Amino acid sequence: MLETDILIIGAGPAGSMAAKHAALNGAEVLLIDRKSEIGSPKRCAEGVSKDGLKRLEVTPDPRWIASEINKVRLVSPNGTDVLLDEDKVKLSEVGYVLERKVFDKHLAMDAARAGAQIMVKTLATSMEKEKDGIIVHLEHMGNPMEIKAKIVIGADGPESRVGRWAGLKTGLKPGNMESCAQFEMVGVDMKQPGCLELVFGSVAPGGYAWIFPKGEDIANVGLGVLSTKTDKTAYQHLLEFVDTYPGTQKAQPVELNVGGDPVAGLHKELVTDHVLITGDAAGMVNPLDGGGIISGMTGGRIAGEIAAKAISDGDYSKKNLKEYQKRCQKEIGDSFKKYLKAKEYLLSLSDEELNSIADAFNESDFDRISPTDLLKVLVKVSPKAMLKLGKLF
Repeated sequence: MLETDILIIGAGPAGSMAAKHAALNGAEVLLIDRKSEIGSPKRCAEGVSKDGLKRLEVTPDPRWIASEINKVRLVSPNGTDVLLDEDKVKLSEVGYVLERKVFDKHLAMDAARAGAQIMVKTLATSMEKEKDGIIVHLEHMGNPMEIKAKIVIGADGPESRVGRWAGLKTGLKPGNMESCAQFEMVGVDMKQPGCLELVFGSVAPGGYAWIFPKGEDIANVGLGVLSTKTDKTAYQHLLEFVDTYPGTQKAQPVELNVGGDPVAGLHKELVTDHVLITGDAAGMVNPLDGGGIISGMTGGRIAGEIAAKAISDGDYSKKNLKEYQKRCQKEIGDSFKKYLKAKEYLLSLSDEELNSIADAFNESDFDRISPTDLLKVLVKVSPKAMLKLGKLF
């Protein structure tokens, strides 16, 4: 049986950040991933903010940057668009569209350089607690094996089994899990180079559609929907969208990705004895826009630091690990509570109301654009928003 201080299950951005910072802080770390290739298949639109990378001290690398974003186009149901240009306003929450298959490997390699060990094609099948640690049963390259760890960090995505095995309440109601479908497409007609497009309304019930450019005529084209708002699948909505949206009618898909996106905010329980959960497994996804790369990496960094400190303390109890929950709530969860309220409000709007808001936005002046800034303007232009969100934004 192998033994290690910290076992991290899942080598996405959150897991790799946890591995890196646990290793940098002196712990013996093993990072495992069930896939043969870290980063594949991708499960998101691949957008990430420059400010977020800077906060996390991740230096941009041309190898994993597909395109740089300098404009955002918001499109209402009737086609009215609001164009936000970096030359006119500060686009604080946009920056790059990534190549996740390269980016995720880059983060895993950083973890390895910090001292973490990595095992791919390694599936965690169950785990059991002992007095002094956790035994995790695995299949490595198809062969059974066991690992004993003092602390396990679950970074195994929205369908996380680690949280369930540990007895944490991580289940989500259908209304809190978006179903997403996305094509990577070639032949996309993008009249605004470097422009990220978001399309709202009944085209994507409970969510929105997106076009994230990755090249001159290449883009991630996808959408997220709530099953409580539609009888169709996300894939069916995606097919309808690409058939009707002007920029995608002549485009061809070269890749399809589907998956769930938790949009209920941070889970109430992130720790128990010997176990932490982070990233999508912990609900570290912005409920308003569905983005989770930067917030997941932030949570992963905190998890690595707290777990390493617990190893140094020799105390792996829930009480000692609770600092992780407190820091995550302060750095991630508090803002997510506001965005969850905003999401609930936006879900109540009809296509006609969204069209009116787009008209009002076009008559407004912006200095800085982030989800919070947009909501502040929304409160100013909409009496209904003022009533629902005025105290929050």
